[in-house]
Amino acid sequence: MANVTKWIGLSLGADLCWPLCYEELIKRLKLKIPMGDDSLSFAVERVTIEPFNLRQPVKYSVVLDRLTHWYHTSREWIKKGVILNDLYVLNNPWAIQSMEKHSTYCAMMRLGFPIPETWMLPPKEYEPTEDLQVTLERYAKLFSLREIGEKVGYPMFMKPYDGGAWKGVSRLDGPDALRNAYEESGKRVMHLQKAVADFDLFVRCIGLGPQIRTIRYNPSAPLHARYEVAFNFLDSDEAALMRDMTLTINAFFGWDFNSCEALREGGVFYPIDFANACPDSQVTSLHFHFPWLVKAQARWSLFCAATGRKMRKTLDWEPFYAVADRQDLSFRDKLKLYAEIANQRLETDRFEEFCAQHLAHLDEVAWDFFGTDKAREAVRSKVAALFPPHEIDEFTDHFWGLIQFWRKTEADREGFGG
Repeated sequence: MANVTKWIGLSLGADLCWPLCYEELIKRLKLKIPMGDDSLSFAVERVTIEPFNLRQPVKYSVVLDRLTHWYHTSREWIKKGVILNDLYVLNNPWAIQSMEKHSTYCAMMRLGFPIPETWMLPPKEYEPTEDLQVTLERYAKLFSLREIGEKVGYPMFMKPYDGGAWKGVSRLDGPDALRNAYEESGKRVMHLQKAVADFDLFVRCIGLGPQIRTIRYNPSAPLHARYEVAFNFLDSDEAALMRDMTLTINAFFGWDFNSCEALREGGVFYPIDFANACPDSQVTSLHFHFPWLVKAQARWSLFCAATGRKMRKTLDWEPFYAVADRQDLSFRDKLKLYAEIANQRLETDRFEEFCAQHLAHLDEVAWDFFGTDKAREAVRSKVAALFPPHEIDEFTDHFWGLIQFWRKTEADREGFGG
């Protein structure tokens, strides 16, 4: 039996806390996985940025990417690795590059999701180019912003069609607010979307491979307090619904890692933001939920590396559309079939079998690690990068305390540390 090392690359930007925890967790697992005629071990390395020959080989089996949505050199190296070297990447660089919120709204409308009424507006201002004035004079149709506002309905949100991180988002309660927001939007192409005004629950679902965690979310809170520590806020049917929605969205766009926001109003969950293919991963956002994320990253990346999982080079939407076009099914029945397609594409059964066979000790290893000084230092490093000096100790203690509360809940449930 040959000893083979599978390399996992981390393509990073400003990330600090989760890579430190991920690297340490992989080390502490001390894996030797029999796979065919080989015994597999795993090593983690941070991907550097440097000139590269397009024909040079890639040493990694899997890359966890946090950079290519904005940094072109890394994006092109990863695209080359996928095309030439069969590299598996979380996430597909083409999906991140081309699937903005506008496309996701259209796609999920096509699958029957209850997306709120949404319009796109031409930009208020343009970058002058040689043919622009002629084009606008010939084809740009004058429109009444007030009439469109009445068709969408108040309250509404104006937001960039490709935006993220809540930039450029404004809530509008009437025609004057709409006019002012449009005047200030500049060269951005904007959506108007009917608000789900009377919601009683806001959730954000983090999907990583077939793993889903649904978290109660408060977008009006400071960033460090938006992901709430809450339990039993969904019944079993609602939890299954949100899981199926998230799996469907992620598999449709080929995303291994994404988050989906939805609002519950009158018992219906309305997805409002689900093009987040580089979602929150920092302890300063996730705190109590942070260990779950690191464990989920470890499980999925190890599974992909060990099994030689192939990247899906094309998205292939036709199986989803075939279900969408069926007139004999309710939306919930269609959603179950969409989720079946997603589970097939994500190899959920094979993944769960792999985890049960080879990673059964991960939960306890992680529980031990997140009680160590090394884990606390990872937390502090991220806090120090974001918070002013006089708040570093306070917020390190705050986030560390929430992680220790997570350890307590895990100990109570699993019997760790007894």
